[in-house]
Amino acid sequence: MTQDLEKTLWATADKLRNNMDAAEYKHIVLGLIFLKYISDSFEDLYNKLKEDKHSDAEDKDEYLAENVFYVPPSARWNFLQHQRAKLPTIGKDIDDAMDAIEKDNPTLKGVLPKDYARPALDKKRLGELVDLIGNIGFKEKGHSSKDLLGRVYEYFLGMFADAEGKRGGQFYTPESIVKLLVEMLEPYNGRIYDGCCGSGGMFVQSEKFLQAHGGRIDDIAVYGQESNPTTYKLAKMNLAIRGIDAKIELGDSFHNDRHKDLKADYIIANPPFNISDWGGEQLQDSHLWKYGVPPAGNANYAWLQLFINKLSPTGTAGIVLANGSMTTNAGTENLIRKQLIEEGLVDCMVALPTQLFYNTQIPACLWFLARNRKNHKFRDRSNEILFIDARKTGHMTSRKNKAFTDDDIDKIAGVYHNWRNKDGQYLDIQGFCKSATISEVEANNYVLTPGRYVGTEEVEDDGISYDEKIATISENLKGYFEQSIELQERIKSNLLKIGIEI
Repeated sequence: MTQDLEKTLWATADKLRNNMDAAEYKHIVLGLIFLKYISDSFEDLYNKLKEDKHSDAEDKDEYLAENVFYVPPSARWNFLQHQRAKLPTIGKDIDDAMDAIEKDNPTLKGVLPKDYARPALDKKRLGELVDLIGNIGFKEKGHSSKDLLGRVYEYFLGMFADAEGKRGGQFYTPESIVKLLVEMLEPYNGRIYDGCCGSGGMFVQSEKFLQAHGGRIDDIAVYGQESNPTTYKLAKMNLAIRGIDAKIELGDSFHNDRHKDLKADYIIANPPFNISDWGGEQLQDSHLWKYGVPPAGNANYAWLQLFINKLSPTGTAGIVLANGSMTTNAGTENLIRKQLIEEGLVDCMVALPTQLFYNTQIPACLWFLARNRKNHKFRDRSNEILFIDARKTGHMTSRKNKAFTDDDIDKIAGVYHNWRNKDGQYLDIQGFCKSATISEVEANNYVLTPGRYVGTEEVEDDGISYDEKIATISENLKGYFEQSIELQERIKSNLLKIGIEI
């Protein structure tokens, strides 16, 4: 039912888009969904306070105490939908509502979009969009309006990433990849960090993981940084919708680290692939480059070292990078990779299938790093690296995109946990996973491509001998050849009937 609602909303909202670019329209729609969400949250508490003789339903402190945003009368959804949506001033009314909310809620200052009054935005269509979003949740049994709004926000993020193509990947990592990272790392408690957090999907999925396993959101502390101002706003709204108290900062993690002293228990990140304009030439003497200075023309190994620097003594990290990071010999990258392996920081490598990302066809992989692979929580695996070749997993969700199923995620994460845990029952599976020694990796020139280690998939013996198979193939080819000659003769005969001789 929820999926039908999401698809209906997207189809209707997309029709209202007219000729507007998806990147521009994204902020209009997601800003309205956020406004509806906080208005619904406010209304729930407002109605309870009105029934309490000892409470003032317009006292802002009452809402602060319950971690609910206070929404002033002129910004409440019912007022905007039922009294303003049909007026030509609806754009200015929404901008004024966003301003009023920011004034009453300092944590949202500078976060909400306020460009609804611009002449290029069709006000009749905007009013229709307000009506459309205003109906979310009212007819759905077993769901609160807020739960549905959270789902719709997340769904729209993915759909906008798809619509934007290459640029969409700047703010969105496909959900199934995030889910795999989280399931493998199991962030039950502690500090979680993402230095290129996009719209905050890593944190949202971590919260879902906790809920699914009976944990509490209070058990984790969330820290993030994002360099793109508009994406930063999306993240703030995305996390606010879910009540996640995250310390998300705006700025470049390399040049303006806003969490300098942080040591994280978990790092989950999808940095932009192979970026060359990260200002590496200005950071040649950085304290981050403990394992070697990364080339200024590619930030992949800069990201790896930044994240290692942020790990606590027993911290673990899951990072998405381009496949080239596993084999590159450019500049100092192969020397840095050798250092990371010999220092025992590389725990597991996963090769991903193609077509998982909206924004690129570049093949990708997952790096799992661990500060201390001898620590008491898991078994000592300091002389091993686990390789998983997951290129044959996943299913097509559209003509051009693929996603992991829950079974795929369970299979990959299960192999990692069985290998890592003290009581795990791990076995190598030819063509899929292999626990290799550091000596084996050294013999392969420190290349980390899983396919190099797992071998080819075993094919079941069907009991038919080689000679029998060759004979069958020959017989089939003979049959095709005879059919071809017969067909040619029939064509010649038919052409002769109409006076054409070959």
